[in-house]
Order: sequence, then C-alpha cells, then structure tokens
Amino acid sequence: MMTLTGTSIYLRALEPEDLDFIYQIENDESIWQVSNTQTPYSKFLIRQYLENAHQDIYEAKQLRLAICVKESNIAIGLIDLFDFDPKNKRAGIGIVIQKEADRSNGFGKEALDLLINYSFKQLQLHQLFANIGADNVPSLNLFTTFGFEKIGVKKDWIYCNNTFQDELLFQLINS
Repeated sequence: MMTLTGTSIYLRALEPEDLDFIYQIENDESIWQVSNTQTPYSKFLIRQYLENAHQDIYEAKQLRLAICVKESNIAIGLIDLFDFDPKNKRAGIGIVIQKEADRSNGFGKEALDLLINYSFKQLQLHQLFANIGADNVPSLNLFTTFGFEKIGVKKDWIYCNNTFQDELLFQLINS
C-alpha cells in the first residue's frame, strides 16, 4: 500500500515470522517504561496475538504495524494505533524503535508521518493522542515536530527507578 511507504521505510502488517522480533521488544525491560509493561510476555501469548493480528482495526480497536527499512526489509520497530474509537474518530498512537543505533536517524519521524497521514486520510480520524513520559525528550521532540500539542499533565503517573514521573498528554487535531 503506497500510503504506508516512505522514502527510507515502510509500514507493514505483522507476520507470524515477527514472533522473535516482537518477543524481543516486549521483553526489553529498558523500554517497559514507555510501553507500560510490567511483566514479561511469553512466546505463546505473542503467537496467539499474531494469530489474531488479521482482525480489522474496527474489530480489534487497535492496529500494530512493523516499521521496516526499505533497503534491507528488516523490521526495526513497531508503531501502533490503540484505543481506536471510530464513533468519536480518535485513536492513541505510539512508536518504538528497538535498537539505539536505529534511533535519531529519521526512521521514527518517517513512520509517524506515514501513520498520521493514514489515520487522517484512510481512517478519517479527527484526532490522535499520545502519552509521553515527561523525561522522554526524543519522543517529545518527535511528536511536537508534527504539531502535537501538550494538553495535560498526569502528575506522578509513572513509577520507575524508585521515583514517580509525570506523563504528558499530547493531541493532534485534524482541521
């Protein structure tokens, strides 16, 4: 689908072959804070998830796509629409690039741009929202680049490393 193809990356539906890749991401404790994960996922649970990944976004209320580098066809991250609400035409959006070496080189920016356009043009959403830890400067910069505006602060929302951190709520409205 051309809508989900950019210059350097493309977004694609999850495949059964993504089991090990998703297992690695979901069990990487260094990113649990941004994904609100507290316990490891088994390969069994991820396999079950992948077996149901064929569900339409209207049925599943979420859409998870692999971020793949065009040059190598290798998946480097995931981008999600979650809490999909077709009645009110909104969804949450989240992104993770697995390896530090693949971050800060434009892949995340391109993936977010593709999914924003898909959300507004194909799904005809009115708004997207993102929950971002106050100390996650790369994500704050990424989302504000696309016009997401901070609309709220969830005080002491995330408990990590024996301290509470704020989570910021951002919103992008399609005008």
